[in-house]
Amino acid sequence: MAEGWTYSKAGVNIDKKSSSIESLVDELRYERSGFGRMVRKSGLFASLIDFGDRYVTLATDGVGTKILIAEELGIWDTIGIDCIAMNVNDTICVNAAPVSFVDYVAIDKPDEKITRDIGKGLNRGAELSDMEIVGGEIAVLPEIVRGLDLSGTCMGVVAKDRIITGETCRKGDLIVALRSSGVHSNGLTLARKVVEANGIKMADSVPGIAGSIGRELLTPTEIYVKEVLGITEKHEVHGLVDITGGGLRNILRMAKGLRYIIDDPVKPQPIFEILKELGNIDTTEAYQTFNMGMGFAIVAPEAEAEAIASENANAQVVGRVEEGSGVYFAPEKILYDHY
Repeated sequence: MAEGWTYSKAGVNIDKKSSSIESLVDELRYERSGFGRMVRKSGLFASLIDFGDRYVTLATDGVGTKILIAEELGIWDTIGIDCIAMNVNDTICVNAAPVSFVDYVAIDKPDEKITRDIGKGLNRGAELSDMEIVGGEIAVLPEIVRGLDLSGTCMGVVAKDRIITGETCRKGDLIVALRSSGVHSNGLTLARKVVEANGIKMADSVPGIAGSIGRELLTPTEIYVKEVLGITEKHEVHGLVDITGGGLRNILRMAKGLRYIIDDPVKPQPIFEILKELGNIDTTEAYQTFNMGMGFAIVAPEAEAEAIASENANAQVVGRVEEGSGVYFAPEKILYDHY
């Protein structure tokens, strides 16, 4: 059997990305004091800024190579939803409500049709998040950009007594999954390379999914804002995890000294099994590159977790928390021991 595809083989090395982030952050030494200072906590999905009786949060992210699929199919009205989702789903991980957003489009040459369609998606994402887009920038950079890139930054707000950081996760908690809408906006470099290596075009149909494989991969990232903030308003929650870049590794951002065991995983949508088969991708690689059907995770006390799962059609208890370290598939099979 041919050697299986990995994210690194496709051109994205997660560990080298992490070391690059560390090298940049090591140089950010200046610290503001007093009002507006950054609150230094490790593992957070959104930065916390001290604003008196509340925290303001900032998160920034982009759409990534999903844009190349939009370009190949000429479909531009959904990636704006992805841009919003990638930011607001990080924002809610500290229980903050997204309130404002700015977008950034870098493009080689202006195209009113494309930017109008991107605007439609951004507006839809803002509506789903109950958040206003307050500004943005279109930069025309023909010497730097080939095509376009789309990213944005989200500001959120949370009262200090409502913050959730994952530090209170403890032995006996359960892990609740919120199902994804599909591949979302991570791992598309690997997905694209696997599809291309098998001689499949994005407009082609493949057995197991309706429509073209490109359309399936363009399915917008699920926005969990209203669902998650509704849950935290009603239930005690110890940790919130966006299963984004890094897949299940993201769970390791929660409290240390704990083992997070996934023993009843969400059944992945057919697209994930198709990609695994086409690329001979092993399970560990798949679960650190794709969300595999689990777009968001909630760590909560047992009774609360069971109530969350029973009250929300999109939710399922998938695992539990024990003493130890790492993320496991059932007690004996370790997936990841570091983030």
